[in-house]
Amino acid sequence: MNTYFITGISTDVGKTIVSAILTEALYADYWKPVQAGELDNCDTKKVERLISNSISKFHKNAYALNTPMSPHGAAAIDGIHIELQKIKVPSTNNHLVIEGAGGLLVPLNNTDTVLDLIKPNYKVIVVSRHYLGSINHTLLTIKVLKYRGFDVSIIYTGNEHKSTEDIIKKMTGVPVIGRVEEEPYFDKNVVQEYAEMFKEKL
Repeated sequence: MNTYFITGISTDVGKTIVSAILTEALYADYWKPVQAGELDNCDTKKVERLISNSISKFHKNAYALNTPMSPHGAAAIDGIHIELQKIKVPSTNNHLVIEGAGGLLVPLNNTDTVLDLIKPNYKVIVVSRHYLGSINHTLLTIKVLKYRGFDVSIIYTGNEHKSTEDIIKKMTGVPVIGRVEEEPYFDKNVVQEYAEMFKEKL
């Protein structure tokens, strides 16, 4: 069984939708180690609402923080300190999809970042979306991951931007699993359609 770590080149690029699609495609378990803000409608609940299969399990956050900001800052507001050793990967015999918080170098505390949650055997999927600056953010993210020796691939979200994607492909050489288009909405049926499209490339 494989573990897939979903990271983004920035915030709000579509990590949660991609996580739902992969969870459905693999009938995997889902886990978001650190949730900051939106506790009444957290990413775990969002993914759970988009899943059709009855096999996936949804594991509890290691840290559920009240403020929608960088985890280190949200933790400080809550009067706690995030400790890496307390973030225990859930035990499962299934594939596991792990959704990060923001990008790779988002701080968890004064020394650790989201990157420190990724173990050497994980398959890392970078969610990239075109905006001014996204080439730099994508190349930096992939460069760090490749330097660490991770198995890296990309899923694009939003409308195609050929010149951006062509240069990313040429400069990184990492495989592209697919694209999640600029859909008017996402529900179980839409997620199932993407799950079928992506399944063979995972």
